[in-house]
Amino acid sequence: MVLTQAKTTVRRDPDKFPAAQLALLALVRVAEPIALTSIFPYAWRLVLDFNVGDPANASFYAGLLISAFALAESLTGMYWGGLSDRLGRKPVLIMGCFGTIASLLIVGFSTSFWMALTGRFIGGALNGNIGVIQTMVGELVTNPKHEPKAYAIMPFIWSVGIIIGPAVGGYFATPAKNFPGTALDIELFRKFPYLLPNLICTALMVVSIIAGWLCLEETHPDMQPWSTSAGDSDERTPIQDRIARPSMVATQGTTSMPAVNLTQNESYGTFNQVTEEAVATEEWHLRPDGSELPSRNQDDTDPRWLTRRVSMLLLALGIFTYHSMTYDSLLPIFQQDARVPADDTNLPAPFATRYGSFAGGLGLTIQESGVILAFNGIIALFVQGIVFPLLASYFGIWKSFIIVTVLHPIAYFIVPWLALLPDNLLYPGIYASLTVRNLLSIVAYPVLLILIKEASPSNSCLGKINGLAASTGAACRTMASPIAGLLYGIGDKIDFTALAWWASALVAVIGAIQAFTINQKRSGPQHGIRPVGHCKYLRPDAEQARRLRKESIIRIRVGEDSGYASEDEDDERAPLFATRVPRG
Repeated sequence: MVLTQAKTTVRRDPDKFPAAQLALLALVRVAEPIALTSIFPYAWRLVLDFNVGDPANASFYAGLLISAFALAESLTGMYWGGLSDRLGRKPVLIMGCFGTIASLLIVGFSTSFWMALTGRFIGGALNGNIGVIQTMVGELVTNPKHEPKAYAIMPFIWSVGIIIGPAVGGYFATPAKNFPGTALDIELFRKFPYLLPNLICTALMVVSIIAGWLCLEETHPDMQPWSTSAGDSDERTPIQDRIARPSMVATQGTTSMPAVNLTQNESYGTFNQVTEEAVATEEWHLRPDGSELPSRNQDDTDPRWLTRRVSMLLLALGIFTYHSMTYDSLLPIFQQDARVPADDTNLPAPFATRYGSFAGGLGLTIQESGVILAFNGIIALFVQGIVFPLLASYFGIWKSFIIVTVLHPIAYFIVPWLALLPDNLLYPGIYASLTVRNLLSIVAYPVLLILIKEASPSNSCLGKINGLAASTGAACRTMASPIAGLLYGIGDKIDFTALAWWASALVAVIGAIQAFTINQKRSGPQHGIRPVGHCKYLRPDAEQARRLRKESIIRIRVGEDSGYASEDEDDERAPLFATRVPRG
């Protein structure tokens, strides 16, 4: 197969940063979030235009439309990962791009809601690129010195994509209506009002396919010229006869966030290096003459990998992922829902003014909503790259987790009050609420991943925990949008759209309570965030360097029977010496 043939005949130089190949992967990666998030601004309006049932239920159907991709991807993600192990990364990546194109065209040419829903589901079912791209990054970067830089690229590219995607979807939806008398005011766009943004995203995907087809190298370790045995290095050698080298990264994917990957601790979705402060405790069991006591036969593998701490942290991740996705799906609906002044509702004064009330939304257009969502991505990018590392470095991982979890309900509670603001304060209020939300959510996600990795009993079970974390996130995202939409529809019927937002706030309150049931880990590997630049408000560099240096505690037990071979009272009589040895 052409796509699986290696184009290089020499082994890659591990000391050279693979900038060109990572740039090609970034091109494919940026097209994905653009294509996937472009539907967010107009999903609710599309449902209304197709007259699906009661208009009050449009938010529920819009939630289905958004979550269909996540559901399909969660069902087929492992299949595409396995297929990439057999066929190679490059052909599966190209097939995923074609799957996204098929989804875009089906949605763009849809004449009914169910046709659009089918297109979204097909897109998720045929796309496993998030996990495959993460795997390719791991296989391209073989030098540990390059990993922090390489693993920070894809989260950055994803953030860029979610800025462009909503802007494209919002600005170019219904072009015949929004640009009358121009070249876009044609019969094709009058018949298919949501075709243009999908065509633009399709063009970006075509560029990604061409660049990947012509220039991207296959990274599968079994499909390299040097992966064959000596004396039989022909590239036509069957894959099963080649020497295998295991992939570095588990193939897992998500839709609205970078892939959960606990096997790498260099970025966790941030742009900064995540360092590990480990105080390793070693125990030496010696006889009085200094010889080593024989160890008892035991299996070093702990079969109990799903500990209580891991389970509680995964539950916290699921709760956070759920209410975070409800925010993303409710925001464009609330923005475009009509304002209902106090004169048109029976709500009491605190919930209604002459500008609007809790009975409606903000009364913005699709274009205005798309621009706001694009600026939301810019705010998120700033928080992710600048604010998060400073906060996490100052407070530490555990305190940062507690702070953002406890404060998270505020992000949902304040949104309905935007409808009561006068026009001159509406946009400042919107961007202020988005800033609060991003400050909390951008910090919460990576610190949760870090805490989950710290809670892992051993590195040998990280793959299982990684897979369970990805599945938990995908399941919660799949449920979030339809449930939030259903609650918004109920609130619309009873003239109280704040119901959906405050229901999400209640879930966040449950998450805050649940966080205090998780015991803080005080021993073993501890992680910290180190910002790229220097900040005078943080600890001095020398002190920071000292804290980042690993230490080992060596405990020496001396006795005929130190308890290593058996556990009895002799262990208490054995002399114990301890020393702390700096490392690194």
